[in-house]
Amino acid sequence: FKGGQMGLSDFLSANIVYPEFSRQHCISAIVQVSFKLNIAGKVTAPKIERGTGIDLDDEALRVIKLTSGKWVIPAGYDTTTQVILPVKFNPDQTRCGGTSRKDIDMAVMAYKNRQTRQDVLIHYYKNKREGKANTNSEANMIKLKKQLGFDDDFIADILNQAKDKLKQKDKNGACENWYFIRNIGSDRADKMIDKYCK
Repeated sequence: FKGGQMGLSDFLSANIVYPEFSRQHCISAIVQVSFKLNIAGKVTAPKIERGTGIDLDDEALRVIKLTSGKWVIPAGYDTTTQVILPVKFNPDQTRCGGTSRKDIDMAVMAYKNRQTRQDVLIHYYKNKREGKANTNSEANMIKLKKQLGFDDDFIADILNQAKDKLKQKDKNGACENWYFIRNIGSDRADKMIDKYCK
């Protein structure tokens, strides 16, 4: 990596946008990401080797993809070589210092359980945008949004994450955040989608 191990470590630390659920629940982890490098130093075939099964995995993949083109490839490099890098997530210790392992394990279980409910909500609002949803379910979807904590503060946090990703020139990552906001029934990201994601 240009700048060596220290440069890579600094790059990863500077570009990680701590995922909202994990940030709120003080989840720390080391996610192992594997990938290959082509002769131009571009990252190919990135995947999670060992992860958490929650939002940290997606962020680890995203930040590894950002390293694409920043690798110095020596002559004769075997492009079939699989590289495995740890991506470390450390929450704010001033806020999270008293969080126990049990608290973290419970949060991870809650994340996995809520994923199904989130998928139902997203499915409904995608169908609603296409005119296919049963709008008699709207009241139930509003209750579900409240249960999931998808309120104005949550949406503001996701908008800030998208802004950070856009500053890093990660338009795809920002668009994923904006589409997520749209797909949970909010129009607060529509202007950004129209501007950057078409």
